[in-house]
Amino acid sequence: MDDHGREQQPLPPFGGFERSEKTPNGGDRPAGGGDQRVENPDPEVSEKPTRRRYSAEYKLKILRQADKCTKRGELGALLRREGLYSSHLKTWQDQREKGTLHGLAPKKRGRKAIPKNPLSDELQQLRRENEQLKHKLKQTETIIDVQKKLCEILGTPKDTRDMTENEE
Repeated sequence: MDDHGREQQPLPPFGGFERSEKTPNGGDRPAGGGDQRVENPDPEVSEKPTRRRYSAEYKLKILRQADKCTKRGELGALLRREGLYSSHLKTWQDQREKGTLHGLAPKKRGRKAIPKNPLSDELQQLRRENEQLKHKLKQTETIIDVQKKLCEILGTPKDTRDMTENEE
């Protein structure tokens, strides 16, 4: 027993890995003459870490196992075995108490999509049409100004009613 009254578990030799010996052809073999090959873990660290995602079934399974943990240290052993944090368990328990089973499923990350305004297409069309009409109006005003100046230069009457009166 340790200072806190807990039983001490014997540690596996060499940090949880079996001791291995090199074979003449360069492979690993467990100490003790066995024929089993022991794979060394890959020391490479991935460039970008992958986010762990848990299914709703897995979360519920872990919560059921956590509820069964009554003895001191069992819950910690469960969390260590599964590679989880106590905050995972707390979050999942809160979600279960709220009754949101869909909340146990992983949520999509990132910004939420902005719903499209149904009037935006019509608004764009009306803006384009307005710009076209403004352009046509400007052309028409320019043509009228040119006609007025031409009439002044030639000395012809500007008003078409004047023309009909003079012809009679």
